[in-house]
Formats: sequence, C-alpha cells, structure tokens
Amino acid sequence: MPGSVIALVCVIAFVAVVLIVQSVGSFVFSTGDSQRRVNRRLSMLQSGMKPEEVYATLVRAPKAPKLGNDRLTELHDRVFDYTRQAGLGVTPLRLLFMWVGAGGLLWIVGLAFLQGGGSDILVDGAVSLFGAAALSFMGIGLFVGGRRRARLRKIEEQLPLALDVVNRAIRAGHPVIAAVQLAANELGDPIGSEFGLIVDETTYGMEFRDALANFAKRTGSPDAHFFAVSVGIQSQTGGNLGEILDGLAAVIRGRASLALKVKALASEGRTSAYILSALPALVIGFFALVSPGFYTDKFSDPVFWPVVAVIAVLYLVGWFMIQRIINFKY
Repeated sequence: MPGSVIALVCVIAFVAVVLIVQSVGSFVFSTGDSQRRVNRRLSMLQSGMKPEEVYATLVRAPKAPKLGNDRLTELHDRVFDYTRQAGLGVTPLRLLFMWVGAGGLLWIVGLAFLQGGGSDILVDGAVSLFGAAALSFMGIGLFVGGRRRARLRKIEEQLPLALDVVNRAIRAGHPVIAAVQLAANELGDPIGSEFGLIVDETTYGMEFRDALANFAKRTGSPDAHFFAVSVGIQSQTGGNLGEILDGLAAVIRGRASLALKVKALASEGRTSAYILSALPALVIGFFALVSPGFYTDKFSDPVFWPVVAVIAVLYLVGWFMIQRIINFKY
C-alpha cells in the first residue's frame, strides 16, 4: 500500500510538472508571437500616440547642429542614416557622447597600468588616450554595423512575403495603398513599420513613388530599391502591377538563396578575413591603452615613424583587397 501511494504521488507530481511547463511555454510563445505580429509603429499607435507623433518619432531626422562646414553637415546626415538603417533611435550627437564616455572609461582603466612620472607619464597618457579612443570607436562601429546588417537581412527576408501580401490584396481588388496598409498591419518589424511609414507619407500628401524612394533610402536595402524603381516605372508607363510584384518577389527570393549559397561556400574565407582585418587594430589599440611605453620608447628612433607609415599603408591596401575578395556581387 505505501508503495502504490508513493507511485500515485509521483505520477500526480509528474503530470503537474508537465502541465506547468506546458502552460509557461504556451504563455511565452504566445507572447513572443504577439510581439512579432505587432510591430513598433502599431504599438506606438495603440499606446495613444497621434499618427503625426509616430511619424515624427520614426522618420524625421534631427536638425543638424550649426557646424559651419558643409562636409561636417553631410557627415552628420550620413551617420544618422546609418544608425537609422541599424534600427537605433540614436542621434549622431548622442552617438558621439557614447564614444567619448566609453573612451573615457577605457582611458581611466588604462591609466591604472601606467608607470613612471614627469614628461613620460604625459606622453604615455596621450598614447593611452589614443588607444582608448580607437578601441571604443571600433567597438561602437562593430555594434552599429552588426545591428545594421542584421536589420537588412531581416528586411530582405520579410520583403518577398510583404510583396506577396500586397500582390494578393491587389488581385482581390484593393487599392495599392490599402494593400500596403494590409501588409503593414500583418507583418512585424522591421518591414511592418516601414510599410506603415509608406502609408503615412502617402496620407500626408506625398506621391506614392516618392514614399517608396524614401523607404528605400531609410532601409538601405538593394531589394527595397528594386521595389521602389519597379513600382515607379509602372506608375509612369502602366502595366500589370500584380505581375510585376510577383516577378520581383521571385527575383528577391532567388537573390537571397544565391547569397546564402555564396556565404556558405565562402564562410571560412570571410571568417579569416574578418580576423586578419580586426586583429592588428585591436592588438595595437590594446597595447597603446595598457602599455603605451611599448611605443613611446621608440619615438626617438628615426626609423620608427617611417616604419609606422609603411605599415599603415600596407594595412589599408590589404584591407581594401580583402574587402574586394570577400564581398561578392550577385
């Protein structure tokens, strides 16, 4: 009798654990699914924000500070476009503050390793500051670049599905804008919010082809440019938009499949190229940060600076050659 009771208790405990795990798993996966279906733009609208405020938050660029130089203003705009393509709501000025803050923290850590005094400590501190700035710049650049590549990859995965939704809605008799709105409501980020911004710009009086051009510029995706150009040509010359979107979706899927094959075949070479490109800069920056005397002791040597210049030129030439080798056109 005691044995059967123990067995019954074990069975009940097992069933209870299974039910708890199933309930928790269902809750987690349902929450994740709802988050995937509701994109950022719809979430902002559901929170009570006005459409104008949502559009201003997601699209409008911050006003560039008065830099007194057209090139600096152009650089400001390029940095903002780059961070926006990465899906980061960070202005170039805030990104600069992040770089300065991260570099300052690294410099403080590097100062703890310095030894000596007098003029040597000043020179070593300056070299350590250079190393901290270089490492923080590379870290922020790698982070933003990685986010941008991930977002572009997600857009290129979602765009054929979005074109299929638009194509089916058009064939069912919906206007083009209504079809784009349907795709914006059904798909998650980033393509859902981007398609919603196309609808918003069209609602505010912009031409549909101009809104598509802005969509391509915001995302930075070649496939988005194909979409904008195809629809723009169709709006001027006429034709069956459904067939154009169907063919464009097939082309994008084919390019994506070819890109995956190319990356799989060249994965070893790409990994080696990334390591060979990043490792010298990281090692130089690290030694400049924690052991600047490794370089400052050689400053008085007349051969040091010519060798540094030659190494820098060779590194840049090698970096450009590696980029040409690993970046395939397809």
